[in-house]
Amino acid sequence: MDAIKRARRLTWKVLLSNFVAVWLLVIVTSVLAFGEGRLQWWRAVPAVIALICFTWLCPRIISAALDRRYLTREVVLAGLFAVVAAVLGGGEPFGWGFALVCWLGLATLQVPRRTVYLLAVGTWAVGVGIGVPAAALGASVMGSGLSVGEALVFYMITYAIWCAIMPPSNRMWMWIWSLAVQAHEGREAHTRLALAEERLRFARDLHDLVGHQLSAIAVKTELSVRLADVDPGAAKAEMTEVNALTRKALRELRQAVRGYRELDLAAELNSVKSVLEAAGVRCEVHLPYRELPDGVAPVFAYAVREAVTNVLKHSTATFCDISIRFTAQEAELSVRNDGVQRRRAADLGSGLAGMGERLAAVGGKLSAHPTEGGEFILNAVVSLPLGG
Repeated sequence: MDAIKRARRLTWKVLLSNFVAVWLLVIVTSVLAFGEGRLQWWRAVPAVIALICFTWLCPRIISAALDRRYLTREVVLAGLFAVVAAVLGGGEPFGWGFALVCWLGLATLQVPRRTVYLLAVGTWAVGVGIGVPAAALGASVMGSGLSVGEALVFYMITYAIWCAIMPPSNRMWMWIWSLAVQAHEGREAHTRLALAEERLRFARDLHDLVGHQLSAIAVKTELSVRLADVDPGAAKAEMTEVNALTRKALRELRQAVRGYRELDLAAELNSVKSVLEAAGVRCEVHLPYRELPDGVAPVFAYAVREAVTNVLKHSTATFCDISIRFTAQEAELSVRNDGVQRRRAADLGSGLAGMGERLAAVGGKLSAHPTEGGEFILNAVVSLPLGG
């Protein structure tokens, strides 16, 4: 989620930077006109007011475009303010007239390609129509030393370049933003699918765990009912077995729900690897060439499950590295990912605390902490021989 927010802020700032350029150009041209004694305050003041109104509308239009909405009324009002500012300011393409170009970049963010061409031609015509008369009357700083013919050629070429560059430039940023949104939504969909598959796997495991006992209970209960009148002793024996099966099923069910049923490390590693890759996280697994000592594999299987759950729930990781090694003295599990950002280890919930208690029960210890490089590392160490 943090990544998509950063992408949105970046796109928003890039699109808004055009209006920073407008104000810089307006300030430069106004200073030049003031230095030459040609700044007319009765034109400059309302032009600034119109430009302020135009700038006030622009962030709203950009935010709506990022949300895939098109504010037609605001776009039209912004266009009117841009025209007013350009007319009163003199219409230079490198000054007040640049407001027209910026408006074009906004107006073409969420429209069909044909409409883009029409708006570009219209903006070009308006810019030339405003700038050339202003240059002829001496109201334009850049056109003050040009003849009418030279000003016409200058404004036609300059506005044509601006109108050809601005729409595709802004639309390219919107396209990049759209790709980022689609990638984020696709990753979330993959994560939901992977979690759904994990729930189905758990349901199958639960069915396999207690299904046999429940079936046996149903059969023996039915048999005891039939024997109740014929052979009470046999019926009583069957009910005794039903009671034992019931207790066994209840015990195993509680173990499964609480996570105490022994896990297979190899199966768990395959499962979490598929879940991570479905969520768009590259996963690498490094295992020792020898089998782990008895009792270590189930403990590490729980640690892997908890660590990967935290990666999916609390990070924006792009890769996850799972490594297991052991010597004659200890066995170590390391799970490392790059999605920590500004997350705190304490924000990971009670899962790690429970895992630490599980490891402590067999003489092990757990550590989980972010690194200065923006990674998060979980280490589980068990002393060998187990519990020593």
